[in-house]
Amino acid sequence: MPEEDEEIVAAVVAGKIPSYVLETRLGDCRRAAGIRREALRRITGREMDGLPLDGFDYASILGQCCELPVGYVQLPVGVAGPLLLDGHRHYVPMATTEGCLVASTNRGFKAIAESGGASSVVLKDGMTRAPAVRFPSARRAAELKGFLENPANFDTLATVFNRSSRFGRLQGVKCAMAGRNLYMRFTCSTGDAMGMNMVSKGVQNVLDYLQDDFPDMDVISISGNFCSDKKSAAINWIEGRGKSVVCEAVIKEEVVKKVLKTNVQALVELNVIKNLAGSAVAGALGGFNAHASNIVTAIFIATGQDPAQNVESSQCMTMLEAINDGKDLHISVTMPSIEVGTVGGGTQLASQSACLDLLGVKGANRESPGSNARLLATVVAGAVLAGELSLISAQAAGHLVQSHMKYNRSSRDMSKAAEEADRPK
Repeated sequence: MPEEDEEIVAAVVAGKIPSYVLETRLGDCRRAAGIRREALRRITGREMDGLPLDGFDYASILGQCCELPVGYVQLPVGVAGPLLLDGHRHYVPMATTEGCLVASTNRGFKAIAESGGASSVVLKDGMTRAPAVRFPSARRAAELKGFLENPANFDTLATVFNRSSRFGRLQGVKCAMAGRNLYMRFTCSTGDAMGMNMVSKGVQNVLDYLQDDFPDMDVISISGNFCSDKKSAAINWIEGRGKSVVCEAVIKEEVVKKVLKTNVQALVELNVIKNLAGSAVAGALGGFNAHASNIVTAIFIATGQDPAQNVESSQCMTMLEAINDGKDLHISVTMPSIEVGTVGGGTQLASQSACLDLLGVKGANRESPGSNARLLATVVAGAVLAGELSLISAQAAGHLVQSHMKYNRSSRDMSKAAEEADRPK
């Protein structure tokens, strides 16, 4: 390490230079990360040899993705596909460390494709933010509730809200009260962005506007958890948040037998007992599925989404029915709150951007703003459909444990492998 950097490391270790100012002071993000990492090594006595430092563009995350970087974590990305959805083929990137997940989803894609493909519909598209305010009395809180929910005032509110963005457009406001506290759930379209910042700016515009007519309004927080972001909540399950999507397919009887190694009746019965009744017994909230979160999280990480929004984005109800005199299988997933974007946040990082490009949804769609993000949401739902189909089939056929023992853990006896390697060929 150069002598100049040694002096900076020593100053960071001694507490004379705050670690968080290194990027600004040095003007070199890679150098700042290296100095911070060396200071951390000296403070903790831990080498961190397995955490790579070089090979990453630290300038790309400055001020938007991650603070105080000391390296980056490597995750394998598998590709499943093609997913035949709405007449188009998609190859879906999935970042995961769970064995069987990509292979299982891929099997579901195969079953869907051999049965003619899946179809999807986006029912809603709107991000939410719900500030919490307090009044001297419940009566005053109710007066503002009445004002916000009065259709006659919507155009005025929308004009104020929409000032902050070309794409953010107010769709509606719903309120709830708890004593003298008022929670205002604003919903707006956000183009191809996931939209949290966009809707927050619009909400702040409205709060500033309301302060003139409601000077006794005390703004407690821009987010009052009635949104509800990164938490399992009935409001998202019922009202939706982000993209509300339904995806369905009809799986032919011969495909169920040949590809999925089971039968239609067994699948329908298992889904009722496990995903519906079993989840109800557990008191599930939006968890009426086999493993939707698995697929959602893997795609989220690969494409630069916020992984924490997996909580509400994985809310899903999986339905299976026997049709055509019981011969074929109708399967659907209903997902009311898929929160995705193709611009902003982690989507602009090189690896994640490449995965979005593979799906054909990189960046903003100039001809039809918002259509890239909506397409990504339908791909997520389609992949969940495939993952549900494959896992439920494995459980119905009793193959789950065997596949995980084969792919999700090492069963290789290294001593026997060495003996085999030494044998004459």
